[in-house]
Amino acid sequence: MLRIGSVVWGVQDVERAVKFWTQALDYRPRDEPDANWVVLVPREGSGVQLALKRVTSPQARRHHLDLYATDAAAEVERLLGLGAERVEWTYEPGADYVVLADPDGNRFCVVQKG
Repeated sequence: MLRIGSVVWGVQDVERAVKFWTQALDYRPRDEPDANWVVLVPREGSGVQLALKRVTSPQARRHHLDLYATDAAAEVERLLGLGAERVEWTYEPGADYVVLADPDGNRFCVVQKG
């Protein structure tokens, strides 16, 4: 089973984006932000997470979904069977996600969660 875990927003300045989006949405950082990444969550209650990811290229894909799965490998295979394609990607050691593209080429990540 998949669920939308985060909407990932590409930004050039994470600190500036945190200031804007926390005020605009009444969100707060889930964890301590760093210069390249932060996940924002509703200050109260529940709701969709907004992840801010630093991008350096104007051609970078600026927005994508992170889909959380309890069995990411099985979900990746299921999605490939539905028409998704693997994206050539350089993964950092210990990466907990797989990058795929839907039939229109829109990228998304399947993230292994507990």
